Amino acid sequence: MLSKYWHTLRYLKPSQLYERLWFRLYRPRLKQIKNISVRQPISQFIQTAKRQKSLLGPTTFSLLNKIGDVEKLGWQDAQRDNLWRYNQHYFDDLNAIDNQTRSKWHAKLIDRWIEDNPGYSGIGWEPYPTSLRVVNWIKCFFGGFQPSQHHEASLATQANWLSHRLEYHLLGNHLLANAKALYFAGCYFKGRYAAKWLKSARNILKAQISEQILKDGGHFELSPMYHALVLEDLLDLINIAKAYGHTSDVKDWQIYIPQMLLWLKGMSHPDHKIAFFNDSAFGIAPDNSELIDYAERLGFRSANEEIGSRDFDSSGYIRAVNSKAVLICDVAKIGPDYLPGHAHADTLSFELSLYEQRIFVNSGTSVYGVSDERLRQRGTNAHNTVVIDEKNSSEVWSGFRVARRAYPRQLKVDLNDKEKLIEYSHDGYRRLKGKHTHQRRWLLKNNSLEITDTIHGEHQNAVAYFHLHPDISVFKSENDKVVLKLTTKIEVSLEVEGGQLLVKDSTWHPEFGKALNNKCIQISFLKPSIKTTINF
Repeated sequence: MLSKYWHTLRYLKPSQLYERLWFRLYRPRLKQIKNISVRQPISQFIQTAKRQKSLLGPTTFSLLNKIGDVEKLGWQDAQRDNLWRYNQHYFDDLNAIDNQTRSKWHAKLIDRWIEDNPGYSGIGWEPYPTSLRVVNWIKCFFGGFQPSQHHEASLATQANWLSHRLEYHLLGNHLLANAKALYFAGCYFKGRYAAKWLKSARNILKAQISEQILKDGGHFELSPMYHALVLEDLLDLINIAKAYGHTSDVKDWQIYIPQMLLWLKGMSHPDHKIAFFNDSAFGIAPDNSELIDYAERLGFRSANEEIGSRDFDSSGYIRAVNSKAVLICDVAKIGPDYLPGHAHADTLSFELSLYEQRIFVNSGTSVYGVSDERLRQRGTNAHNTVVIDEKNSSEVWSGFRVARRAYPRQLKVDLNDKEKLIEYSHDGYRRLKGKHTHQRRWLLKNNSLEITDTIHGEHQNAVAYFHLHPDISVFKSENDKVVLKLTTKIEVSLEVEGGQLLVKDSTWHPEFGKALNNKCIQISFLKPSIKTTINF
């Protein structure tokens, strides 16, 4: 355990250690803001991207596939886990699909939240849910909801509290969300408080956006889900900056959007939904179509640009396509060394669609927090890659921690018109007694995908995992061959050289709180190298 702590802490920035201590010990004493003026925008605030509705009744939430009523559960106690509670305090439904039909519920729920959460303690006042709630309330106010003075006073108080609880100890998407909320509040209100929030937000955004958005457009935490959330953040910031005439801010931020849109589409399947690498699931960020339409409303006309094969070399993903296949390969680091909280041990994993249907899928994310299931979903054997001696390629542990981690090395990439060749290795298993290296070669041809896995170094056992989408039926025809049947009745064969093939039960987690039964093909190495061929 000491080794895990050391190899976790040594990657952190010194400022994170100081900021964590400060965050725990410092408790600002702030008065509630009772009188503050609102600034009128100079142009229209454009309709934002919408999520699915999460309010089923005046006090009944459907969040993360679990239903709960405020009347019975309240806002704080442990009858629901922290993530469910976080979502309860976000108020996403204020701007969800058909939100106008629930406006009376929304008004009463806002009043209830203010009454039940009077000041600065509890989950609802933690910085991240406060950030999302501040933005959602302001978006709602722009969308036709008529706030009372009481609502706006509470909103200003929340923003002021947030300005003293910024998450510098976490950084990443959390700090970006904090700054976004302060920017929204700084635009919406006027006066000395608003000026202070706006200045603080600009300083943070200037530093963080340029660091967090990589040259290829990807978000540096390397999760398609969080990338979509950060894309929404930037679109929202551009939206409100335009509404209040902050043209210099718009100019600074709009340059990132075209590449971010391309990255989102490049990391998505033909069903126009994201692939599952690192912490990723459906239903958290708005759908791709919502984000693309939102970008177009803001004037980004390249939003519908088609994307073919592409090497996202800054973030470490490769998309290879032909007329039948879409292959997405993870040849990335786990993320920023100082911020691995949303990382999985999925180095050299991949996802594959054939004939516009998902075939091989990583197992997804259905839980956060500290649990055996969380560890399993982050582990290497929940992904389409190789496990050596039953160890993870990166030492994921606790809910959001990583100790020693895998670093990939490019051997060859050739994305020509006829064939796509991708070859990488990683050193995540060098920490084991055999000093192993895993090398993987993908060769995408017109009618087949060949995957060659080679283990360098002595090992007791090694297993390659291939997780099938729940809609795929699998029939074992021979010891080294299976037939996969798509929903369209098309059949695809998978055969193995140098390994022993087994088909086992598994689960796929497309959303938080959801598990779907699927099958997993496990191939045990009989030789140092195995070749898996998928014929289509």
